[in-house]
Amino acid sequence: MNSVGEACADMKREYDQCFSRWFAEKFLKADCSGDPCTDLFKRYQQGVQKAIKEKEIPIEGLEFMGHGKEKPE
Repeated sequence: MNSVGEACADMKREYDQCFSRWFAEKFLKADCSGDPCTDLFKRYQQGVQKAIKEKEIPIEGLEFMGHGKEKPE
């Protein structure tokens, strides 16, 4: 899936590769000792938020999940 902003495409690809590697090499082997992709995710998230503002995409009332957020009930 493409990112919301063209400027975010490289960050998304980098994060996706990091996450896939971590998931396959660590998480699926029950090694949950940390997530090396957190910083990449935060940079990508900031890029997406910037693109959403620049494109004036309405997001009022939407709940987002991410690192450190609880699932809404």
